[in-house]
Amino acid sequence: MAKQSGDPPALKVVEDPNGGAQDLSAYVGTALKQHRLNQHLTIQDVSDLSDISRGMLSRIENAQATPSLDALQRICQALGVSLSNLLKDFDIPEGGARFVPRGQGMDVARRGTKRGHSYELLSYDQGPKRLFEPFLITLDDESETFPRFQHEGTEFIYMLEGKIEYRIGKNSYVLEPGDSITFEGNIPHGPDRLLELPIKFLSTMHYQTESI
Repeated sequence: MAKQSGDPPALKVVEDPNGGAQDLSAYVGTALKQHRLNQHLTIQDVSDLSDISRGMLSRIENAQATPSLDALQRICQALGVSLSNLLKDFDIPEGGARFVPRGQGMDVARRGTKRGHSYELLSYDQGPKRLFEPFLITLDDESETFPRFQHEGTEFIYMLEGKIEYRIGKNSYVLEPGDSITFEGNIPHGPDRLLELPIKFLSTMHYQTESI
């Protein structure tokens, strides 16, 4: 049958100029098939409920045909899913997350530290500008003399394990699991005494950015 001027428009395939975005027909076909399988329905079941032929449904699921909006809505009704819900995950940005499995952060040697110290960098920015640096710090050697650190930005410490006396400028603080402290990195700071070993804490350094 020839397409009438009053028929609803077909769902268009999204062309990606960079070759990276999702193809809409492929996404719709995969999503419809997944909803059908989740409900243990056959293609014939959906065909009977939507009044669309088995052959056409099969072609839609395999991205060999693009359904009209009317046909897509009938299929969605047959599956008990809204059109907005079907398309909710389409063309979502990658996100740029940096996943670091446990124990696989970058080991960093800090000035003045020797044995018994572990500075594991959990994430780092590519390029010349640093926004923040999160470290998992482990201390397990009582005998070492601790240096004082100074750096740009603001530092946040959260205690995970053990007990430490930590000096920031003229003041000293006893930190235990669950305690946290924030301070300017240009103030001399560092451990004074390791009170209960092993000691483990998160240290995040946030660096200043230029005002827009």
